[in-house]
Amino acid sequence: MFQTFDSAGDPAVGKPRVALLRQWLEANGLDGFIVPRADEHQGEYVADRSARLKWLTGFSGSAGVAIVLRDRAFVFVDGRYTLQVRSEVDLDIFSIESLVDNPPAVWLKDNLGKGARIGFDPWLHTISEIKALQASADKTGAVLVPLDKNPIDIIWEDQPDAPVAPVELHPIGFAGELAKDKLARLAAAIAKDGATHAVLTDPSSIAWAFNIR
Repeated sequence: MFQTFDSAGDPAVGKPRVALLRQWLEANGLDGFIVPRADEHQGEYVADRSARLKWLTGFSGSAGVAIVLRDRAFVFVDGRYTLQVRSEVDLDIFSIESLVDNPPAVWLKDNLGKGARIGFDPWLHTISEIKALQASADKTGAVLVPLDKNPIDIIWEDQPDAPVAPVELHPIGFAGELAKDKLARLAAAIAKDGATHAVLTDPSSIAWAFNIR
């Protein structure tokens, strides 16, 4: 696999798609929506179907968040993407914020008015993220609204299907160790810490433990 530095983003997509999202927000009584780059598994890589941030904004980086309000829109990125984001999003539509210095949970309390209703997809945020967002909303009197259906999935007419390829065993030549031996080492480490079970939720951890791809 070769790394490429070619931009995969397209700043032209932002204007029409943000307009569609704002129409949906107005029709559903919301003042804004939070769009993380994450998928339901919080993994580093997301399927094409889950690339909602890229679809909406044009930004193709591996970490970021967008917040779209009725009259403003923002993309939050870390220091790796300060140049890339400016070449991939429409800067007439999006303002750029720091994901580290001014993350969404901090930004909310400084930029939302009392009674503002901000939607979010609870499947795409960790519990700690939601707690931090809620704490900021409480300080400013805004309301966080968990949604049953992600509005991006509603307005994205040609959204790809979820991947359905079969899981395959990773050849031992690449894995380097049998899954049963990895699981034995995991069991020993769990027991050493005085526990009887461990829950693996990160897709990459599960794939590593069971030698599957």
